[in-house]
Amino acid sequence: MAARKRASAEAAAKPPTTTEITPQRKPQDKETTITNELPIAPPRSGLIFKLSFLLLAPYLYLLFYHYRIEKDLKRSILINAGLSLGGFFITVKMIPVASRYVLRRNLFGYDINKKGTAQGTVKVPESLGIAVGIVFLVLAILFQYFNFTADSNWLVEYNAALASICFMILLGFVDDVLDVPWRVKLLLPSFAALPLLMAYAGHTTIIIPKPLVPYIGVEIFDLGCLYKLYMGLFAVFCTNSINIHAGINGLEVGQTVVIASAILIHNVMQIGASTDPEYKQAHAFSIYLVQPLLSTSLGLLSYNWYPSSVFVGDTYTYFAGMTMAVVGILGHFSETLLIFFLPQVVNFLLSLPQLSGFVKCPRHRLPRFDPQTRLLTGTNDGTLVNLYLRMFGPMSEKSLCIQLLLVQALGCCFCFVLRYFLAGWYK
Repeated sequence: MAARKRASAEAAAKPPTTTEITPQRKPQDKETTITNELPIAPPRSGLIFKLSFLLLAPYLYLLFYHYRIEKDLKRSILINAGLSLGGFFITVKMIPVASRYVLRRNLFGYDINKKGTAQGTVKVPESLGIAVGIVFLVLAILFQYFNFTADSNWLVEYNAALASICFMILLGFVDDVLDVPWRVKLLLPSFAALPLLMAYAGHTTIIIPKPLVPYIGVEIFDLGCLYKLYMGLFAVFCTNSINIHAGINGLEVGQTVVIASAILIHNVMQIGASTDPEYKQAHAFSIYLVQPLLSTSLGLLSYNWYPSSVFVGDTYTYFAGMTMAVVGILGHFSETLLIFFLPQVVNFLLSLPQLSGFVKCPRHRLPRFDPQTRLLTGTNDGTLVNLYLRMFGPMSEKSLCIQLLLVQALGCCFCFVLRYFLAGWYK
């Protein structure tokens, strides 16, 4: 999170004068201004390589060795992976260019967690999630040429998913520019989910857990329109939960990378263990959207890791949350996705009193930074970040982010263990 400084505020603070003369710029001055601006720090390629190997090794092992997956399906996954790899390099190249342009429009922030130090006075480019979202959409649209036919049953839902994600990117960027209040933020995903809800033609039934079947009397229950209501609420939760579990360098993108890796592992496990073609296609559909999400997010993380050269903005958090909500809904594993989101669920419950207005909610619910020790201390604000600091004591921003991402990874591992022990008994 960062306190943005707006050009309009600067202009309002400056008293008008009649003697000030603004010199005329030559046509080439605009380009000269761009090229003369200080560049952002180079991407952390070594970190991204190690993280990619750690998170993707189980997924690649399952895909290529452990399970026998049909050649056509594996071919589509590999084509999507190739496009996603290209998207990573494009994202890495685009972010420095986009950074210069957003700085020119005064879309920048100061790192509050470094206030009182030299780094706290640096203008950090804001809303770089817009670059990631554009690359993602281009990759997802290009992939249709290689995988879907004109009469494909999945094409309508695929395009509806992209429409919802695109709508969410737009609304996120609007939020970054206009800085809308929290009560409006909570409603934005509802509008963005409309294309998906209107185009959804899948089943609206749920499987009743086996222990509850004797009490309910049926194994499958049709929710009808209530299922679409559930889909909308699920999209609102996923989108806002990424947005509010934030505030330190690398956390927003890092949690997305960890969850996306877990989703890929889950999908390939379900494809390999199933014999139902429709079920396999549902999970392949999820892979087609999560692979480019993961690759572009890794490109952004190479600049957003501590100390951040760029801020992701609400544009990215909304985009990432909506993408994962879409794959959970259309891939029919929303229950599993909620367990992957376990730290976000805890953070949401902690935040609810402040977000609902029962407890005073400050603009930035961040930990307290001590410029002398350069350590963060937890405040009484209801966030998982502050709770973790209150439980384990002050620590550096980088250490805090690493430990919170490890908690995220443990939550995903807990989900896999839970599914293993409940298989055959719960459903």
